[in-house]
Amino acid sequence: MRHGDFSELAAFIAVAEAGSFTRAAAKLGLSQSAVSYSVRMLEQKLGVRLISRTTRSLSLTDAGQRMLRNLRPAFDHIESEIAAVTALRDKPAGRIRVTTFRYAATSVLWPVVTKFLAEYPDIEMEIILDEGLTDIVADRFDAGIRVGEQVQKDMVAVRIGPDLRMAVVGSPSYFANHNIPQTPRELGEHRGVSYRQMTGGGLYAWEFDRDGEELQVRMNGPLILNDGLMLEAAALDGLALAYTFEDQVSKHIADGRLIRVLEEWCPPFPGYHLYYPSRRQHTAAFALFVEALRFKG
Repeated sequence: MRHGDFSELAAFIAVAEAGSFTRAAAKLGLSQSAVSYSVRMLEQKLGVRLISRTTRSLSLTDAGQRMLRNLRPAFDHIESEIAAVTALRDKPAGRIRVTTFRYAATSVLWPVVTKFLAEYPDIEMEIILDEGLTDIVADRFDAGIRVGEQVQKDMVAVRIGPDLRMAVVGSPSYFANHNIPQTPRELGEHRGVSYRQMTGGGLYAWEFDRDGEELQVRMNGPLILNDGLMLEAAALDGLALAYTFEDQVSKHIADGRLIRVLEEWCPPFPGYHLYYPSRRQHTAAFALFVEALRFKG
């Protein structure tokens, strides 16, 4: 394949993903006419239309959709190989894109990132916070951070933190008007803050386990949230019980601002893991990042 063919394929991918010749041209640093010409030449060589154009919009034909679906992984591999070769310089360099959720970012990622970037000033980090389960392949992230049980089986998973526990907590003002539950079954008599899962949109069920007896409880309450810090705030203000990470509220439990209940029903579970696709060729910078995060305990 000639060099011109690669540039035409790259132009097609840019237009297909941007949904616009103008935006694709801006991304590629070319004129709109040059991008349009490249796509037209590609269609002529293939003898099939890839993009349907109107004065107001464009859309991919069936052939175009198939071309994009098959080309994108190949171009991702080429870009990864180029980045890997570039990283063979004296100093590791490049950008690392990571998706995680807020509490994992502040508790395990941020302490490592501050030291990592100071040690490797030519490496850039892009951290995107998302409470849902992001598709890191489709969204072109290098890696994601989630608890171990959320990591898909086809991913490489690296443990980056100790086991975690959940905690059910409420404020002294809340328990002034409500009995302390002795079993999860008594939670039906209580108000609880519900957590909205961004992936799938369902409400998260509170999970309990003691001596092999597993229970799931869906709470009724005045609030539905999708942020851990807001869950904590709702409990501190006495609005309802909250079900959250133990270490997130341990300080408030210690100073008496929150009261923990049902502790024996909340066993440890696998903590945070960094995960990434096994088939992707990663840069030297990414390898250093993985080792910096790897749990040593």
